[in-house]
Amino acid sequence: MKFLIRIISALSVILVSSGFAHDTWLQTNTNVVRLNDAISIDFMLGNHGNSHRDFKIAGKPSLDSSTIDVIQPDGTVFDLKPSFTDRGYAPKEGFWTAVFQPTKPGIYLISQKAEQVVTYAPERVVRSAKVLFLAATLLDKVPITSLGYDHVLGHSLELVPCNNPLVPMGPGVLIKMKLLYYGKPLAQTKVSFIPRGAVLSTDFDKTYERNTDQDGIVSFEPKEANLYLIVSHFIDNNGSGSNYKYTNYCATLTLIVPGVCPCCSE
Repeated sequence: MKFLIRIISALSVILVSSGFAHDTWLQTNTNVVRLNDAISIDFMLGNHGNSHRDFKIAGKPSLDSSTIDVIQPDGTVFDLKPSFTDRGYAPKEGFWTAVFQPTKPGIYLISQKAEQVVTYAPERVVRSAKVLFLAATLLDKVPITSLGYDHVLGHSLELVPCNNPLVPMGPGVLIKMKLLYYGKPLAQTKVSFIPRGAVLSTDFDKTYERNTDQDGIVSFEPKEANLYLIVSHFIDNNGSGSNYKYTNYCATLTLIVPGVCPCCSE
């Protein structure tokens, strides 16, 4: 009997730790698109059980439990969820893809959020994801004065760019983010900047991870052109309810770092 209890306890620890990093993210096929052209948006789920140490897919996110919106340059909101199609053969495999055509020049922000109680842990999981892209009339003359990249959406845990992460952007250009927890800066919290194809070392990777300062600010200088998954977690051990013992928050922001910046002339 004692042996069985030890097995159940061990399984509980595994399940709790695996739930820590079952995160969602959004990604686009480009960070700059010509006006009225089509851009693809993928909705993905991954890194179950490894505290987000890589860019690998693990399962398919629930579309039904999520809200996914496009915040357009003029502030209007477009519901993107009906546009998604299933890219997997099996119900829990693959990912979702939508196509969107921007009709107004400027920065577009795509936002996803979801909340659920995972009874086996038991925990409450609050996930949010963001990705930005710029729609321009000419791709070789992209304006650098576009606004909207630092728009705060009010997610429970949210990554907000402090400088324009679209242009100018490239290897060596500093990425600066602010981490907010219910609208207030979250200090001394790990933020990971994961290049696609890399696997981060255990616990804290000095190459790809940084801790926020007292103002919730974190900076990272990418060394290579790649797709980067920026992610942070926060566990509120006091965030309990009738069916869960704590609340697990996750925020992601996906960013394309191009090899050559798409020109910066007005």
